[in-house]
Amino acid sequence: MALRFEVLGRFNRARAARLTLPHFVCQTPLFMPVGTQGTIKGLTTNQLEDIGCQIILGNTYHLALRPTSELIDELGGLHKFMNWPRAMLTDSGGFQMVSLLHLADITEKGVTFQYTAVLVLFNQGFIFLVQSPVDGKPMLLTPEESIQIQNRIGADIIMALDDVVKTTITGPRIEEAMYRTLRWIDRCIAAHKKPNEQNLFGIVQGGLDPVLRDICVRGLVERNLPGYAIGGLAGGEDKDSFWRVVAQCTALLPEDKPRYVMGVGYPLDIVVCSALGADLYDCVYPTRTARFGTALIPEGVLKLKHKAMAEDTRPIDPTCSCMVCKNYTRAYIHCLVTKDAMGSQLLSYHNLHYMLQLSRDLHSSIIEERFPEYFCPWIPAENGKCCVNVLEKSKCAKAIIGVPNYLFPFSLDIIYCLTRHASFLHMQVSKLPFWALVLPFPKGDVPEWVCNAMEVAGIKISSCCAPFLFSHDSELEKDAPTKKFDDNETAFDDKYTPINKFDEVAFDNKYSGKNFDDKYTSTKYFDEVAFSNKNNTKQEL
Repeated sequence: MALRFEVLGRFNRARAARLTLPHFVCQTPLFMPVGTQGTIKGLTTNQLEDIGCQIILGNTYHLALRPTSELIDELGGLHKFMNWPRAMLTDSGGFQMVSLLHLADITEKGVTFQYTAVLVLFNQGFIFLVQSPVDGKPMLLTPEESIQIQNRIGADIIMALDDVVKTTITGPRIEEAMYRTLRWIDRCIAAHKKPNEQNLFGIVQGGLDPVLRDICVRGLVERNLPGYAIGGLAGGEDKDSFWRVVAQCTALLPEDKPRYVMGVGYPLDIVVCSALGADLYDCVYPTRTARFGTALIPEGVLKLKHKAMAEDTRPIDPTCSCMVCKNYTRAYIHCLVTKDAMGSQLLSYHNLHYMLQLSRDLHSSIIEERFPEYFCPWIPAENGKCCVNVLEKSKCAKAIIGVPNYLFPFSLDIIYCLTRHASFLHMQVSKLPFWALVLPFPKGDVPEWVCNAMEVAGIKISSCCAPFLFSHDSELEKDAPTKKFDDNETAFDDKYTPINKFDEVAFDNKYSGKNFDDKYTSTKYFDEVAFSNKNNTKQEL
């Protein structure tokens, strides 16, 4: 075994640890950027070191095709080949059974990627197109061959070849893949020639079936491997099923070994999985979404290709300390992402910095015993917005009074949603203006799957009161007024009222009476019986 795993701090199931590998000492929880062919697209290894990258992931299948594992071995291994002094993990090539399913033929021996020629109609004739990314030759990837390739590449952590199927598949194929994964792990162990230099991780399979997952976990633990991965997730399953599989596997896996959830890259997923006891994650999401012109920010995502960014002189994220946010504006990057490759490079740099800072924050919050406080701002809205019930969330509502933003037009649906017989009355008692009810709280309503997962992790979501953070990418922002408010203005287009000049008394006088505009029930003279009768009549119609 060529690793040492030391747990430095805990909060219930969450843990912060030190993972000592041959090339680097890593801190967990940890996100690993994906460099499929030995490079993170658009970034140099020096830049990766600058943003605190500790370990990167390479792909056995793609590296075996180009430049070939034999050449990498001759040139001193992948670390030397790509000038990367820190830790590295290589996937086994098993994921290509899903991503290249149309080319894969899976048997007990291994998986054959058959690059057959395709007959295509072209300009009144037929031509042959070869699907191979290199030369069109078939490639047989067995457990033994996968390990031999990874031994030549020289990564700190190597993955066993597993039989991977789509998460959404049901039936006997799931059971077949799980038992084959257990048979293949023995072949991988036997083929592994460098156990004192490289750490072989087994991968838990079994789909969404808890019985199959249990069998696979117990089978792998019996092999006493240096570490374990949870595979077969992040492939389209619902979030409730996702977290339940993670919770089940982390509860069964050894406490003194690292746990790696494969293919997970959304920030909220990483936070939840860390709360459930996972340690390592990888995904192409931060860099791939950067190439589409999207930046990761605390409120969610920021789409730099949007025309609204063309004259925005703010940094991507004012709270971010990365080189991009310190030196460039949204307007500049907007210009680049629409016309120049440099835009995606800058966004990749920022997004990876964001994910690595997330890892550091998770680690420190667990060490410093403030993980619940760190988790609260990550609580998302079910649908990106919610209306505040003042009776339950008056603390949050009061906190946002005076925030420079715009207000939203009234609608009958919002009135119906907010009434609940008590909200209007408490608005008056709390001295809060009526419009406080219709401001968005992007991080107020908690999805059920997050509540359930955190309950298992030992965190009470009901006690959390997240601060108001307005999302720059909110759907509601489409209705935002483009005209700047003047200090003397009291209304805008008869729809929006500027916060800095809101006249509560005038508002109440304007809409006094039992109803106004034949639509809305007054907050000052609220008639609960009349409102209920009116509401019931509309429902009957």
